[in-house]
Amino acid sequence: MATLLEKLAATDERYQELGELMSQPDLASDFIRLQEIGRERSALEIIVKLYYRYRDVLNQINDTRILLQSENDDELRQLVKEESESLDEKKALLEKQLHQAIIPSDPNDTRDVIIEIRAGTGGEEAALFASELLRIYQRYAQRSGWNTRLMGINETGIGGIKEVILEVQGKGAFSKMKFESGVHRVQRVPVTETGGRIHTSTVTVAVLPEAQDVDVQLNSDDLRIETYRAGGHGGQNVQKVETAVRIIHIPTGLIVTCQDERSQLQNRTKAMTVLRARLYALEQKRQNDSIAAQRRSQVGSGERSEKIRTYNFPQNRMTDHRIGLTTHNLTNILDGDLEEIFNALTEAEQAEKLEGSLSAV
Repeated sequence: MATLLEKLAATDERYQELGELMSQPDLASDFIRLQEIGRERSALEIIVKLYYRYRDVLNQINDTRILLQSENDDELRQLVKEESESLDEKKALLEKQLHQAIIPSDPNDTRDVIIEIRAGTGGEEAALFASELLRIYQRYAQRSGWNTRLMGINETGIGGIKEVILEVQGKGAFSKMKFESGVHRVQRVPVTETGGRIHTSTVTVAVLPEAQDVDVQLNSDDLRIETYRAGGHGGQNVQKVETAVRIIHIPTGLIVTCQDERSQLQNRTKAMTVLRARLYALEQKRQNDSIAAQRRSQVGSGERSEKIRTYNFPQNRMTDHRIGLTTHNLTNILDGDLEEIFNALTEAEQAEKLEGSLSAV
């Protein structure tokens, strides 16, 4: 209780401080700074208004307790008790609203996403499950009313995928799909296994917030753009002209290729979108004093021990190891039903953020 009130008091103090800053004559000529202060104060206003209501309810609760201690009339005591119960309900509701309001928001939650899926340990079986993960995400996007677009794909000969890049566009796409970043482990009997033995394979997934032009400024001198003929399975050329594009970002060494479209311009546009997302992710990591690239920090090395989730086909079971969630509806999950998982992960994330926010008082 004390930590919540301290957090709210500190927020109120900052709110009042910003109001005083906005009234200073010197700030009137600094439009950009004035806008920044205005946005911060506006964001705090919701919390402050709830705080005032919460503080008022706490004072009323304290008054009713004093009345109960001093009042001897049974009828009046009953009325005070009823009022006290009503105030307790208001207090609980306000605390819930305040907890939600003070949780730091992720500025990327409203962005579209770039999802990179790669087969890890397990050979062809891993490639086959990478293909299934792609379908899961496409089906979930369809359920959510989002749009998807393949940015690049490297398939195997029997329906598997070595690597695929998927763009997902829709309201709240990153807020949900960000939980998919990591190593996904699958346990099942491959169709090629005659002895009925269960094999374990892994697929790595990286989810990057899609960057805009204003987020990442690309200098043409930092880019080396190469074109070549797009190739199909077995290495044969499927295009007689150089439509495939490879972009190398010289300062970071990042390489993005795209060959799925029929025109060089379309492939170049796709490749630039992916490159911006990767550079934006790298910059975010740099700002957080992390030396690892965004994608590598998400997916690790692809070893089985770094799993975030396990899909066990014989038991029709899915386990998310980050929150200890186990469900036996793998069939539905494979059809894109991820809402239960995302809701549980969102609740866990919010609880962690709330704890961090309160401890920072």
